[in-house]
Amino acid sequence: MEKRVFRSPTAAAVWWVWVLFAAGNLIDIAVQGRDRSSLVAAFVLIAVTGVLYAGAQRPRLIAESDELVIVNPLREYRIGWAAITSVDTTDLVRVRCEWPGSGPGGEPGRKTFYAWAAGTSRRRQHLAQIREQRRSRSGRAPAASVFGARDGAGASRGGPVRPGAVEAGDADKVVAALRERADEARSAAPETPAGPPSSTWSRPALAAVGVPLLALLIAALA
Repeated sequence: MEKRVFRSPTAAAVWWVWVLFAAGNLIDIAVQGRDRSSLVAAFVLIAVTGVLYAGAQRPRLIAESDELVIVNPLREYRIGWAAITSVDTTDLVRVRCEWPGSGPGGEPGRKTFYAWAAGTSRRRQHLAQIREQRRSRSGRAPAASVFGARDGAGASRGGPVRPGAVEAGDADKVVAALRERADEARSAAPETPAGPPSSTWSRPALAAVGVPLLALLIAALA
């Protein structure tokens, strides 16, 4: 299976518009600015750029052959397909995981992750629910999915992919694609055990946000 990357085109557009705006203003400050207020203004631009890098440029979902990678503003999560029990949307894409416990009690591990890469509005979710109710009344049958068998709560917890589910918005298209990829991965390697997800802090993102903010604070108080 080929690698697929999901991210918000709106966030990417906002990032590049800001980069052009900030670059133009920094050039202007470098040419004309000679006082302390110009220095503070430059650090403000750099600090906002760092925040937007973390919040708009970084977030994405990466569907690889053996795992799902959730890249959020400051952290990254790696989840094997076998551990994913459901994928759905709230305001963000929500991924629920479960894996066998290794402790004395043998209790399974459970965790829920939220991906910043794609989101949906409450109004859009409400419209999607109305469409789904209409389909149910018309007698349309849902498509089969591994998630439907493993997660009896149905669509509200990432149940079967329904024929019109991708019409509600970008987040729903991402959810449908991730469910399909999870089904493919499970079919290709049905004996793969579910393991615990891993998480790491992004040092570049922490530096991009923290260093300019610290510099701005020092410049403002100096």
